[in-house]
Amino acid sequence: MNYELRYASHPDDAKHYDTARLRKEFLIENLFMEDDITMVYSLYDRYIVGGMMPAWKVMRLNDANVSDLKAEYFLERRELGIINVGGKCRVVADDEVFEIDYKEMLYIGRGKREVTFQAIDPHKPAKLYFNSAPAHKEYPSRKVTKSEADVLALGSLEGSNDRIINRMIINSVVPTCQLQMGMTELKPGSVWNTMPAHVHNRRMEAYFYFEVPEDQAVCHFMGPIDETRHIWMHNEQAVLSPSWSIHAAAATSNYTFIWGMAGENLDYGDQDFSKITDLK
Repeated sequence: MNYELRYASHPDDAKHYDTARLRKEFLIENLFMEDDITMVYSLYDRYIVGGMMPAWKVMRLNDANVSDLKAEYFLERRELGIINVGGKCRVVADDEVFEIDYKEMLYIGRGKREVTFQAIDPHKPAKLYFNSAPAHKEYPSRKVTKSEADVLALGSLEGSNDRIINRMIINSVVPTCQLQMGMTELKPGSVWNTMPAHVHNRRMEAYFYFEVPEDQAVCHFMGPIDETRHIWMHNEQAVLSPSWSIHAAAATSNYTFIWGMAGENLDYGDQDFSKITDLK
């Protein structure tokens, strides 16, 4: 178990961070280690970002540093969203059994005491990227495939941002307390995501980039609209985005990313946009 606590940063302080400090506070580099769990607990909306890679062992969610949550079990006061970016996996949540394959999501509601994960084929380990947020109510657990997603097509090839947004753990598909997650796929020839840039002071967000070719990279932009910074990222890495920060990226290739967020509301359209020409 690899556990880390990340504190919140004031935007006036963050603008003085050098590259190393910026990466230390916001970047999550190593999410997947065989038969191990990585978990970052952020004080932004008490959001958890993590990864696990079940191969030969049956892994337990309650091994993810429950003692630091001061809870009897991980989901005592939380809800959980998972996406599989590896081999097929079996998830058992108390008396419910789910099999999740590549690019499939699973929502697990508050109150599930025992959640386990097992690869179907140990030679093809699952890679489970997960987000968790505090929850006030129990909602049913549910698997969500791309065919069940609320799909939104945005951008254009001319604007280098032709993309499909698969809204999967969102209130139009799955009822949740505050957690929302989805997957955005950029088409070949497109490299920009989330343009025009926006913030939503009611919610924080986290991005996880994957399907990035090994010899390519993603440049993630963050910060206030008039004081932006960048973090260079590689395949299967995540980044935290405070509520005061934009969250956008351009890469040297097309790619896919998972967005997850939590906060005051479940209104996906609650976004305060800025003009591209206002970026500084």
